[in-house]
Amino acid sequence: MAQNANLSQEQKSGESPRDELVDHLPALRAFALSLTRDGASADDLVQDTIVKAWTNIDKFQAGTNLRAWLFTILRNTFYSARRKTKREVSDADGIHAARLATRPEHDGRLALNDFRAAFEKLPDEQREALILVGASGFSYEEAAQMTGVAVGTVKSRANRGRRRLAELLHLEDGEELEMTDRATLAAMASNAPVMR
Repeated sequence: MAQNANLSQEQKSGESPRDELVDHLPALRAFALSLTRDGASADDLVQDTIVKAWTNIDKFQAGTNLRAWLFTILRNTFYSARRKTKREVSDADGIHAARLATRPEHDGRLALNDFRAAFEKLPDEQREALILVGASGFSYEEAAQMTGVAVGTVKSRANRGRRRLAELLHLEDGEELEMTDRATLAAMASNAPVMR
């Protein structure tokens, strides 16, 4: 007798609420269509609703209104997705995504290899000036004092070295060398000291 009292409603009737889900599909689709105003989105919403109902059928209270329970799931799913969409940035053209893209690391290494090869072709005085003023971060005055030449000579050597590097690297006027190595970038910059 105690076993009969413990039988669930579905065992007594012989029917599971899962068996009734198909009966509610047309009504669910109509409701989804009224919310989404798009056939494909409505179908997706109904599918999500059925999946959630199927996996959470144990939370359905037997003897209550299954259609109302399904409509609640559908409505909550719709508004949850809508809230999530409001937080997303619309980027149909990919403009925002393009700004977030980063270059692969190997591009910097390849550019650095090209830079090194070009740098080796410079005369010793120009290389020295670029290393002192650009890569090491010394001022023109400090570089002039270290090398024992006039400040104007250091400036001239550094500028000629930068121009020659740009030619060897086939850079257009105003085009910057894109690399990951700060010292190399500093050597190409006008007189930007490198932070150590």
